[in-house]
Amino acid sequence: MYFCANFQIVQFNISHFIYDYLLELGVAENLARYLNSAGLLIITTLVVFLIFVIGRRIIRVVSIRFARLTKTSFDDIVITNRLPRYLAYIIPLIVWIEFLPLVFTDFQYAENMAMKIGYILGVVLVLYIVKALLFSIRDYLKRQAQFRDKPIDSYIQVFMIFAWIGGLTTIFAIMTDTSIWKFFTALGAASAVILLIFKDSILGFVASIQVSINDMVRIGDWISFEKYGADGDVIEINLATVKVQNWDKTITTIPTYALISDSFKNWRGMKESGGRRIKRALIVKQKSIKYLNENEIEQLKRIQLISKYLEHMSQKIEGYNQQHEADKSLAINGRNLTNIGVFRKYVQTYLEKHSALNQNMTLMTRQLAPTSQGIPIEIYTFSRDIRWQNYEYIMADIFDHLLAAIPYFDLEIFELPSSFSQE
Repeated sequence: MYFCANFQIVQFNISHFIYDYLLELGVAENLARYLNSAGLLIITTLVVFLIFVIGRRIIRVVSIRFARLTKTSFDDIVITNRLPRYLAYIIPLIVWIEFLPLVFTDFQYAENMAMKIGYILGVVLVLYIVKALLFSIRDYLKRQAQFRDKPIDSYIQVFMIFAWIGGLTTIFAIMTDTSIWKFFTALGAASAVILLIFKDSILGFVASIQVSINDMVRIGDWISFEKYGADGDVIEINLATVKVQNWDKTITTIPTYALISDSFKNWRGMKESGGRRIKRALIVKQKSIKYLNENEIEQLKRIQLISKYLEHMSQKIEGYNQQHEADKSLAINGRNLTNIGVFRKYVQTYLEKHSALNQNMTLMTRQLAPTSQGIPIEIYTFSRDIRWQNYEYIMADIFDHLLAAIPYFDLEIFELPSSFSQE
């Protein structure tokens, strides 16, 4: 008790030493109070600024030296996000708040207002420290291979939302001299309005969790989302949006919750499978399809890829026709080879021997239903190289060859008549 009483006396004397000096000089009492507070405010400001400069320099030197000594990159990221700089404000702010009662000892209202401002600055400083720490964690995790394709931004944004809600609530309680618990009670009554305001954030948060748990989308995935005109690589996943860089280098923004409410295509499976699908058809004119006679078959036997096939099928068909006494004066009788059937076999054999195709995945040449343009001969296979440029080169190389090969089978590709057509 004796110590506290002496401390209060010393505090009172310090807070009025300018005031007492001015009274001795004959300054009016009221004016002396204002000048006393102004003088103490200037002195406090200079002391706090000096503490800040010294503290910041010490923290800066210590943090840089510590970062150089450690092998981890986390401390470097912390420095980049200015966390040590924000920490340097803590002691000066505490000193400032502690000295405010001395500065405004004769002005109770000003003291209350200054204290509130000091506490609000403290809350803001805590928010900035939390922000710098969370951003440091985010940047560090993004450098780790196991987290590189995870929606880290979404989780950091959720934590920041809770931090800002807590900070703004505390600031409101300080300004109104209201208990935080009473404020939250009133906040519960307005929950419907809050849900409406933060609807997108809540939906985005839930969607981010589902996307992460179900592993639906990762950063770097190629997705196609026709509803939003997106077709490219995912470059960012955050709480509200997913950013997709399209192949023309434009950026499409998709609401995060759309990933679970709408249908989209993720091409990750294609990348992981080791093959990229080639599905394209040649449309053959129906007028060019015919049975092959012996001379035509002999000519086609010169094509090495199908020579053994033709020899085997010729013997098999001849044996069948003899067994069933087929009248070959008409080609339709018995069994026969057709030019489109031999061409289809040639395409199948060509694909099976193509080194750029994945032979462990589906590979077939099939005939589709006739159309008004002709008979589609579709190639369904997978390239080994999934890179877009190389994939297009492989596919073009295959069809270049087949387009040049089809006349050897007396087949024609359908084309729309032009003004130069003789037909």
